[in-house]
Amino acid sequence: MNTDHHTHFNTYIKPFAEYPVLQQRVLSVLQAIPSEVQRDFLDDPRFNVAIDNYEPGKGWSLWMPTPGLDGNSTRCVVLRPKLNNASEQFANYVIAHEFAHAFLRNGGWREITDVEEAADALAASWGFHRMDAAVGHSEARSAASAVCAHKKGRRSPGPAALYPTQSSRKNLRT
Repeated sequence: MNTDHHTHFNTYIKPFAEYPVLQQRVLSVLQAIPSEVQRDFLDDPRFNVAIDNYEPGKGWSLWMPTPGLDGNSTRCVVLRPKLNNASEQFANYVIAHEFAHAFLRNGGWREITDVEEAADALAASWGFHRMDAAVGHSEARSAASAVCAHKKGRRSPGPAALYPTQSSRKNLRT
């Protein structure tokens, strides 16, 4: 990890300043993922990481750039504060799973077309495995989400050579 990457990762971990354990977990996962994935995030001005600011009775807000005129998507990984107190293994899995969604632009990976299974498989290839079969996608979704916004009518380009996508879709949390 060079200093330049660490400086850029500061942008991604800054939203978690009030949650120091979660902040360190996000940094640890970012440092552990492959360099081509790091580079994909760092070279994309439309990639962002945010903390979920949901308040009962008020809702939540998320600021992210609009998709580019060139059809490039906007990607944002939104993590919930509850990951600060979750087990380290589970939290790291969820964080890596959401980064996998962002990298795959909510598409498939290799022969896997289901976007949740694809994100699980990619995160596992990075060394972040689900704790056990009882920890399902619904529990992980309650802890985080990856949002990809696309220019209407255009598919966002995926990391074609290394991780070809089979599909692309919006995954907006309600």
